[in-house]
Amino acid sequence: MRFRFLVLLLALAPLAPADVRLTRLADRVRVEIEGRLFTEYIYADGASRPYCYPILLADGTGLSRDFPMKESPGEDRDHPHHRALMFAHGNANGIDFWNEGKAGGNTPKGRTVHDGGLETADGDTGSLRTRNRWLSPEGRLIATDETTIRFRDAGHGNRTLDYEVTIKALPDTPLVMGDSKEGTMSIRLAQWLTLPHKISGKDIAGVGHYLTAAGDRDGAVWGKRASWCDAYATRDGKTYGVAIFDHPQNLRHPTWWMARDYGLFNANPFGQHEFESEKKHPRNMGDYTIPAGGTLTLRYRFYFHSGDPDAAKVADTYAAYVSGK
Repeated sequence: MRFRFLVLLLALAPLAPADVRLTRLADRVRVEIEGRLFTEYIYADGASRPYCYPILLADGTGLSRDFPMKESPGEDRDHPHHRALMFAHGNANGIDFWNEGKAGGNTPKGRTVHDGGLETADGDTGSLRTRNRWLSPEGRLIATDETTIRFRDAGHGNRTLDYEVTIKALPDTPLVMGDSKEGTMSIRLAQWLTLPHKISGKDIAGVGHYLTAAGDRDGAVWGKRASWCDAYATRDGKTYGVAIFDHPQNLRHPTWWMARDYGLFNANPFGQHEFESEKKHPRNMGDYTIPAGGTLTLRYRFYFHSGDPDAAKVADTYAAYVSGK
């Protein structure tokens, strides 16, 4: 009887918070939860912006596309500037910080460069703080940002990543975040999470789905507004998903979703003209001007989970996020 009572107490006891450790390397920060890799924040490998790659659940399942960081059989190789999880936008004072090379036409392409400030902390929640400079092709400073990313175990093998970025206009120049579908808080999903789609005219099979808080599904999600969106699919008999939460204090909440069938999955608060009827809005309807010396803060949570949206309690998890948990 005493043994049964002890077993019951152990079963009812809350799980101990998982240990999150960050290791600073030459060009990245390695993030591990209970000794297992979650992601790496890569900021100095020659890419046009910092990004997080890979994105791994506790069982090792990868949720982000490998290309262009790694060659994996069967993956689409379009849009090499889609680097796993990243923050970037296609029009900041006329400079394109999203596309690279010939992508996006002849618009000048900028780079987001690590500014040397980097602080990390371990614990129940691991975190890193960093600064970046937004540079034109000629190296002219367009804006700066301060970014904080928090990493946490969400129980049952699930994980969360909170991304908070404060964009800063220069002291003497306003910063116009232009109306563009190209951006902004983004992840390029693993190939097996994609919907049926075409790449270079070739039909690609897919079993993935999208679902938003507003009830829109799959192809109907693109350009719609909702407080959260979940991408999910079944692989080897088990379902996994990636949900993005738009914080209620964000600009133009609930946000628009740039959710493509081929696996580009973005929250974008600036692309109003691009996402809504062009007859209703002038081309720059979605522009947002940060005054000279001013700031704009955007906050998002990524919820990496097993199970479909119901089994993973995506709506409840979003409510917890809103309440500050």
